[in-house]
Amino acid sequence: MPLVVFCGLPYSGKSRRVEELRAALAAEGRVVQVVDDAAVLGAEDATVYGDSAREKALRGALRAAVERRLSRQDVVILDSLNYIKGFRYELYCLARAARTPLCLVYCVRPGSLNGGLRVAGAVDNPNQNVSVSWRPRAEEGGRPLAVGTDVLGEPQAVASVVNRRAQAEVPTESEPKETRATDCPALVASESEKSAEHVSGAFYPPELLEALALRFEAPDSRNRWDRPLFTLVGLEEPLPLAEIRAALFENRAPPPHQSTQSQPLASGSFLHQLDQVTSQVLAGLMEAQKSAVPGDLLKLPGTTEHLRFTRPLTMAELSRLRRQFISYTKMHPNNENLPQLANMFLQYLSQSLH
Repeated sequence: MPLVVFCGLPYSGKSRRVEELRAALAAEGRVVQVVDDAAVLGAEDATVYGDSAREKALRGALRAAVERRLSRQDVVILDSLNYIKGFRYELYCLARAARTPLCLVYCVRPGSLNGGLRVAGAVDNPNQNVSVSWRPRAEEGGRPLAVGTDVLGEPQAVASVVNRRAQAEVPTESEPKETRATDCPALVASESEKSAEHVSGAFYPPELLEALALRFEAPDSRNRWDRPLFTLVGLEEPLPLAEIRAALFENRAPPPHQSTQSQPLASGSFLHQLDQVTSQVLAGLMEAQKSAVPGDLLKLPGTTEHLRFTRPLTMAELSRLRRQFISYTKMHPNNENLPQLANMFLQYLSQSLH
């Protein structure tokens, strides 16, 4: 059954959207299995994303858990950051190998549609002193606000760009908020996060959030492994259940690679007969062109069709075409084509020479 991959930075509402989709599909009588970081680690731990070795092991465990659950009966939902496009391609390959459809749901906080924190003007003027943060900085010292502030619910705090000019525009109310936050270590969620049914319990430090935002690789619907792509901005936007259902249960599965497919059964004498038939056709063609003039239709042994003679052909040219035909036919062996091998080779010569 289909695979649903959720993608997005922390605090973007992925877990709530997963719960919404799971409840909607379960109400239809479908079996839904959810794979997330907590299911693999035993408990959600944000520090994994600060250690490249542990994060790599986590991705491997998530991929293995998804592969074990992919079947023709269950819907598998992967709830994780999935911010690396190479990892999303691996998930696409799993779905393709299992011959099941998949879709990608991209959760974005308001104000960060580009997925990561992209600073306007930073590319045009690299010498400009620009500081990027998920949380506004205090006016004095540029120190990030404490954990207990409620800035997570502010849409403008998602992708705030703070430089020398922007620091002067920080509201004065941020200073008393910081004073109150130092005495409250608990994380205070915004109104939209409070309404979520399942909110991540892991705390992501501001430095880790900034690092994740900078290395985030946003999905692109032009990539085959990122489509069909559904982008959800904020928690107020309704989940497109009808479109997701159509993508999961009405679309065809990605076509498998030809190199990963088992070759059809062929008799042990298939290659021998292929070599013998093509050799006879070449020998008959070399003999027939000795007395032919351009425009004649040549009748060759073992064939029911004719070859129009246009110019004298050398044995080296015909041998090269014969090797190409044999290489292609070996990739698609079929005993049903044995009586037609001579005609097939003649058609290949006619198309290659004219």
